Amino acid sequence: MSADRPGRDQPRDDRRNDRGRQRGAARSRGQGHRSGQAPSQRRRSTDPARTAAYDVLREVDGSDAYANLVLPPLLRERGLSGRDAGFATELAYGTLRLRGRYDAILARCVSRALDQLDPEVLDVLRLGAHQLLGMRVPAHAAVSETVGLCRDRVGAGPAQMVNAVLRAVGRRPLEEWLDDLRADAPDAVTGLARTGSHPVWITRALREALHGHGRDAGEIADLLEADNTPPRVTLVARPGLVAADALDDGAPDAVRLEPGAWAPTARVLAAGTDPADLPAVADGRAGVQDEGSQLVTLALAAVALDGPDARWLDLCAGPGGKAALLAALAGERDARLVANELQPHRARLVRRGLRAALEGVVEQVRTSDGRELGTEEPGGYDRVLVDAPCTGLGALRRRPESRWRRTPADLGVLTRLQGELLGSALDAVRPGGVVAYVTCSPHLAETRLVVDDVLRRRDDVERIDARAAVRDVLVPGAQIDLGADDGGADGLDVQLWPHVHGTDAMHLTLLRRAA
Repeated sequence: MSADRPGRDQPRDDRRNDRGRQRGAARSRGQGHRSGQAPSQRRRSTDPARTAAYDVLREVDGSDAYANLVLPPLLRERGLSGRDAGFATELAYGTLRLRGRYDAILARCVSRALDQLDPEVLDVLRLGAHQLLGMRVPAHAAVSETVGLCRDRVGAGPAQMVNAVLRAVGRRPLEEWLDDLRADAPDAVTGLARTGSHPVWITRALREALHGHGRDAGEIADLLEADNTPPRVTLVARPGLVAADALDDGAPDAVRLEPGAWAPTARVLAAGTDPADLPAVADGRAGVQDEGSQLVTLALAAVALDGPDARWLDLCAGPGGKAALLAALAGERDARLVANELQPHRARLVRRGLRAALEGVVEQVRTSDGRELGTEEPGGYDRVLVDAPCTGLGALRRRPESRWRRTPADLGVLTRLQGELLGSALDAVRPGGVVAYVTCSPHLAETRLVVDDVLRRRDDVERIDARAAVRDVLVPGAQIDLGADDGGADGLDVQLWPHVHGTDAMHLTLLRRAA
């Protein structure tokens, strides 16, 4: 039992002073911090950046919101920019990414189970832990400001406990805490999950996915670390609408862009720059899109077809990034695009993403169930993209809260849906046409196993070489590591990885309908 737990095993009578008044757990052990100020003079609030980070965490926890949708408008509303905006962003995102690690540490410093704490108090403690162990914030400032945040947003009651717990956290450096978490773990995977801040089931699934997709399972620690590293903002220059080298035309002088590593359409934005400052992004000729997402879309368009190449389909188009890139590519070939999306609000996002497409390229933005489209329009398309709904385990660095929301039970529902969508896409493509099955997850159940299950029930489909298609669209001279090539499915499919390619963990399988 840790000696750092305030109040643990403390006799009740020892917590009263000579006047019979109850004392706090930490002060009863002589560890309390007594302020030189009178209670009325103590700071009861904190700075706007910490307050903003706290409010984001409460929205994420209380409303199932996504931080990347909550934080930007909140910063604008409160007038936070520059260093304050950067601090709030790192504090909010860093706390969400490393929540599992901090919870494991906090559990050693709190006298009761964390799930018995008020959620508001727990979020305050997590924010304080990240400042102490994950940011270059002086310990005294991290503690005092977080206590002030507690008084302001939660109340004065828990402030003494927050003060004592954070002082216990700050007494040891991060590496000592991590050593303890590893030493106490029942097995290596649990130790990695705690220190790498992923649920155990996700850590195990990612380790199996590495091996199943032809990589060394020993890369798991590097993969978890990559998931906990903030990604850089990558832009896509939509062909025919804007050249990649002209993306910064009309932008402020401070905007800096670097070429992507793999996709000729990709440019990486310097930290601290708002993509909306670029006119091409503002008017839809360019957009924010992960480089892996660009690669799989470009690869579908690169596959050679026998026969017509006039009508393309994005079966699950929301929120519209891949659809916008497909529309730009279709426009260069006089092809038309149909974008289908089940949810009306996501269909509206697709329409907005397609606003810059050349006239006549977008045939329709449909709002319908993609599982029915193959029956409604059999053989009606030459190229079909199935960007299937998935667990999102490949984008945890962008949506860190997803790792704490997903459960193994989600897989059954999602894999059934993925199989039905893929089957519909294969019905919708003409003989000789091509389907791209894409997920932002490397989980074997959502990638290889879904495709294998669909193909077992059909004799009119063949797997084609997705790796060759990706290599065909790379920037000249780029050499990409796509893992072991065994000549089977794993030698044809593409699985990208954050720790190897610097992209989201996008999966691509290419299938041709038999002529």
